Amino acid sequence: MTATAPTIEELEAQQARLALPHFTHDDAWRLGTLLVELARERRAPVAIAIHRGPQQLFHCALPGSSADNDAWIDRKRRVVERYAESSLLVGTRFRAKGKSFDTDSRLDPDHYAAHGGSFPLTVTGVAGPIGTVTVSGLPQLEDHALVVEALERFIAGL
Repeated sequence: MTATAPTIEELEAQQARLALPHFTHDDAWRLGTLLVELARERRAPVAIAIHRGPQQLFHCALPGSSADNDAWIDRKRRVVERYAESSLLVGTRFRAKGKSFDTDSRLDPDHYAAHGGSFPLTVTGVAGPIGTVTVSGLPQLEDHALVVEALERFIAGL
């Protein structure tokens, strides 16, 4: 799957339309297993994590992934938690201003990565994100696209 870089407007629209009606521990399991199924179909060597607040509700590391992917998950997730936007959107905003997230955010790049693959979990009627869903192991646009596809399918099935 080759993904093209979405615009800021497209990324903002994704976040607006991918709000969930609810998000429970069981929902985390269903979303996580859906991501695993999609990744396995593509033989994608990814790690997947879903958090609700500070609690990790789901994690899976598929063949070909490594501990480095878990570190990337943590770094991308921290960006979403700090900015309340997808990690790809945050990085895209910096690039649109001719800036580098790694140097211009003034955040430690060992702890924060504005690379695609982490997406805020929002619930309709609840202010701000309640958690994150993150994929690491593919090029950043593909990580992001996989998360968006899974959220679209998940919401369609509710």
